[in-house]
Amino acid sequence: MKRLAQLLTLVLCVGSLYVGLTVFEVWRVGRTQSSTQVDAIVVMGAAQYDGVPSPLLKARLMRAFELWEQKVAPRIVLTGGNKPGDRFTEASASAIFLRQQGVPQEDLLQESSSRSTYEALRNVRNLVATDPNFAGIKRIVIVTDPYHELRSRLTAREMNFEATTSSSSNSPIAGDSAFKKHVKEGVGIALARVIGFGNLWKITG
Repeated sequence: MKRLAQLLTLVLCVGSLYVGLTVFEVWRVGRTQSSTQVDAIVVMGAAQYDGVPSPLLKARLMRAFELWEQKVAPRIVLTGGNKPGDRFTEASASAIFLRQQGVPQEDLLQESSSRSTYEALRNVRNLVATDPNFAGIKRIVIVTDPYHELRSRLTAREMNFEATTSSSSNSPIAGDSAFKKHVKEGVGIALARVIGFGNLWKITG
């Protein structure tokens, strides 16, 4: 029993260290701002209100717009589906907003059925393989919030994209909320690295 207790203690210590290091990695990666030239900018979806992006989504879209203006990529891929009864998807609301900023319709591509990070990037991968409008997209920069950068990047790489990330600088998520998000992401990523992001998505949705 004593040896079993010692073994359990060791496992808990190692596991806690592993999760702690992953949380730190979430924080570190969230401070990166890639501006390397790529094939497309991919914006991770967030809530929209009858065609109007939420503050969270708007912050991401403004960062994507900045990168597009800097000619980091010629195309912007907008992701995100909708809830039952919604007239707009997150992707379509994002497209409306970016057209208002001056981005031509032909530079905007939409993935309009996903409800999660994994689904969004999986669907984009499938569209690259089947939709001529998405053809040639291999190198991407993912625009999302700092706490979400590492998971998005690792998931995209699992989908065989050459992925970097860039975060929105004026996200409404800050303080204690941001800290909790970082911890939650760290725990999830630590588990996903063991079982795979696809299997984690099947468990958590």
